[in-house]
Amino acid sequence: MLPFHVVFDLDGTLIDSAEAILAGFRGAFSLCGLTPVRSIEADIVGPPLGETLRLLAGNDDPDLIARLTDAFKHSYDTGGALKTEAYPGIGDMLRALRAAGMKLSIATNKRIHPTRLIIEHLGWADIFTSIHALDILVPPLPNKAAMLGRLLIEEEVDIRRAVYVGDRFEDFEAARVNDLPFIAATWGYGALRAEEGTAARWREAFSPSELQQMLLSET
Repeated sequence: MLPFHVVFDLDGTLIDSAEAILAGFRGAFSLCGLTPVRSIEADIVGPPLGETLRLLAGNDDPDLIARLTDAFKHSYDTGGALKTEAYPGIGDMLRALRAAGMKLSIATNKRIHPTRLIIEHLGWADIFTSIHALDILVPPLPNKAAMLGRLLIEEEVDIRRAVYVGDRFEDFEAARVNDLPFIAATWGYGALRAEEGTAARWREAFSPSELQQMLLSET
């Protein structure tokens, strides 16, 4: 029998990178001499970089978004990413799942370069079978649903023995499109709650220890 496979979102699910990301956005607008059209708060964390920059700029001009993107990457990749912290209990949960023989992967909207920096920084390099991001291909994958679908094919995942864990409705939608069961990490930025869906659509975990118990019961 294939091992049970758990695919995790990253930001807001395993790691609290809000302050580092928000500082990167503020730095990007400052470097470009611009003022964002909306407040830079934690609720913007999660979507792809370009999408968030267009939201903050109130503009989709390609040249402007390219300037902001370069400024953000410079700020974030030269130190900001390493300010990221794991949520309490996440490291212990991940190692318990690996010790139980599960395969663990990441499917994130975060760019692949800072994702790998963070995984190394947190000492998780030996935990994950694979790390998938939108920009792992050129041109980038269009959305998280496409990325998750590619992961399932490449890893030969049996969706009857797998689950996606995330904190945003986008994560649930990516799982739904791929017929993959979904668990909402309710401690994250997205703070999904069952009242937004139904018990038949997703399950909730209110802490990493509760998620660990839920997942270990699958084996």
